[in-house]
Amino acid sequence: MDKRTRYSPMLGRSRSPRTDLACAPRLEHSTTARPDRILPRAEIGDPVLEARGVVKRFGAVTALDGVSLTVRHGECVALVGESGSGKTTLLRVFNRTLIPDGGEVLVGGRDIARLDAVRLRREIGFVQQDGGLLPHWDVLRNAALVPWLQGLTDSRSRAQAALARVGLSPEAFEDRWPRRLSGGQRQRVAIARALAADPEVVLLDEPFGALDAITRAELQETFRALVDGLRLTVLLVTHDLREAFLLADRVAVMWNGLVEQVAEPSALMDAPASAYVERLLQRVRVER
Repeated sequence: MDKRTRYSPMLGRSRSPRTDLACAPRLEHSTTARPDRILPRAEIGDPVLEARGVVKRFGAVTALDGVSLTVRHGECVALVGESGSGKTTLLRVFNRTLIPDGGEVLVGGRDIARLDAVRLRREIGFVQQDGGLLPHWDVLRNAALVPWLQGLTDSRSRAQAALARVGLSPEAFEDRWPRRLSGGQRQRVAIARALAADPEVVLLDEPFGALDAITRAELQETFRALVDGLRLTVLLVTHDLREAFLLADRVAVMWNGLVEQVAEPSALMDAPASAYVERLLQRVRVER
């Protein structure tokens, strides 16, 4: 499927992301790696996120039961499934906020069990459902958090460029407090914070789930344009199959700690690999 078109089950046709963000200041990957970067830059087609037979247990509950998944450079993969299927658990093993009980997890070809967890997290963008902004910091300081933690001297300019990229004018918003922002604006700041340190990988845990329908649609389009423009490698958790079809290149359906199927949206629709996948499609009224 072409990277600039997405299957939309609501419209029944492909649609292109908005391109009116092109005038924003450039926020691009550096052509030279920082000497202290622990994750190498990937090339097109390289596997960037890899789970190999990953197992995670919480007491007697097996959240991940030998899960394997690969996300390649520049690809957006959405994890979908019911609550308790293992989506967020799988997402969080990639930045070591959860430690698996078995299997291997690789980022950029490196076994993350051998990497410093703090440095790893600072090189991976992360956006959670509520944004997670620090309420006593203004917008600019929130957006500059990660490059500041990395000791980059241009953290302020990076934050300003990232804010502009997500549609927030630094002049109008950088001095505001999070409590003075709408829900959509807070999520835009959270996305800017995730991008400001120039990550190659971004993890998103239900980033648009708490927003109203109009704001959610606007942010989805903004984010898809950023993914394509910056060639980000993205793993997205969502309960909304329609959102997954709109944003993702491939969709991974999870159930009871297993990956039932990984496929492009059109292939998922045409050939569900299991009875559960077919029931899930029917339940959300996505027609084959």
